[in-house]
Amino acid sequence: MNQQVEGYRMHRVLSNLSRLDVDQLDDADRERVETARDLLEEVSILTRPEDGSRPDAPTDD
Repeated sequence: MNQQVEGYRMHRVLSNLSRLDVDQLDDADRERVETARDLLEEVSILTRPEDGSRPDAPTDD
């Protein structure tokens, strides 16, 4: 799949996870959300081009 689309999807999922009110979750769910957030941030860093540009940024192809 297109790297721009995948980058956008990762960004959206991470944004949605960040908006969750984790205070209302039980401990197990809170830990799952934190783990998912950490993994998505790690993948985002790993898939970012070395020049520092964001993979989900629009390009003029």
